[in-house]
Amino acid sequence: MENEGEIYLFIKSEIVDNRIHIILQGTIYVEDAKEMTEKLVALIESGQTRLLIDLSLVEYIDSSGLGMLIRIQKIAVRNGGNVVLKGVQGLVRELFEMTRLTALFTIQ
Repeated sequence: MENEGEIYLFIKSEIVDNRIHIILQGTIYVEDAKEMTEKLVALIESGQTRLLIDLSLVEYIDSSGLGMLIRIQKIAVRNGGNVVLKGVQGLVRELFEMTRLTALFTIQ
């Protein structure tokens, strides 16, 4: 499936351990970050404050995407929840380590 430059947000309908699972795929650029932020903030505001975001299918994330994750984490924490990241690997993991975001997030 070749979808370079596109990102898809999949939200599992089931909640496991009171946490909603979100799978991101592709690349995350500035264009995607705004739309994703709006969707994830809406989830948090609806009461889904515990998020598991799977990044194992994300090939690249720019600074806007990183900023989006930081914003979502702050909003979730302010509402009594948190964001756990899963599958952070390759170039994405390198960016998290270089920016020291590994200290901000719980990473599985």
